[in-house]
Amino acid sequence: MCGRYASSRRPEDLAGVFEIEKWEPEETLEPDYNVAPTKEVYAVLDRPLKDAGSPCPVRQLRRLRWGLVPSWARTPEGGARMINARAETVHEKPAFRRAFAARRCIVPADGYYEWVTGSQERELEVEGKKKRPRKQPYFVLPADGSVFAMAGLYEFWRDRTLPDDHPQAWWVTCSVITTEAEETPLAVAPAEGPHSLAEIHPRMPLMLTPDRWDAWLDPSRTDPDDLRGLLAPPPAGLMRAYPVSTAVSNVRNNGPELLKELEAPEEGTLF
Repeated sequence: MCGRYASSRRPEDLAGVFEIEKWEPEETLEPDYNVAPTKEVYAVLDRPLKDAGSPCPVRQLRRLRWGLVPSWARTPEGGARMINARAETVHEKPAFRRAFAARRCIVPADGYYEWVTGSQERELEVEGKKKRPRKQPYFVLPADGSVFAMAGLYEFWRDRTLPDDHPQAWWVTCSVITTEAEETPLAVAPAEGPHSLAEIHPRMPLMLTPDRWDAWLDPSRTDPDDLRGLLAPPPAGLMRAYPVSTAVSNVRNNGPELLKELEAPEEGTLF
């Protein structure tokens, strides 16, 4: 799954990477090293500009709320549960299928966090011992330091309790698509700990390589069978992972120190 990630790139840097044509300086977000559900995040999307008088899509960098709210939802309260969409079923699930066909985006990140339960703690769980497992967080990122481009969906939701001219009358929300985690060896693995993404967690965000960006963002492509071909996992051996401080487990902690690589998992959280 993807429940937390880091995003510290500046809009001008993302603009160069994704060939962004339009972004508003007033929508700039501060670097966030502990992005959690319901926060505002950057998303890259192709869409005609409002009131531009042209139907041609323009590549934009937008601020969206993480946690998709379907257009038909009565309230936005379920958005926090819609942070991920499974690649295997995204084309058929009522909450995601319309967005999959027409509103796809890329959610750029430095990388994502995932937690592994220590082997000793897992043994206690198996034995039925009532001890809360202490989990070791890992940071997963492209081995070459490039932007981690997560496949995403976005949706519009109208708050009918507010007038049309209210700035919060429309919500624009998003979800990250996940796929089965790679079982092949990591490009760079920690000396102590997991040697594949599947050993960390059975799911991972679906990373789009640059050769798929244009096709994924193209709103003219609406055939689900055609689009499902873009959901294939990226080539193996592109990722690295390393242990980070358990401070990241607290969403109130936020700073570049959360990305600092530990020489070994913290005491009591050995893999």
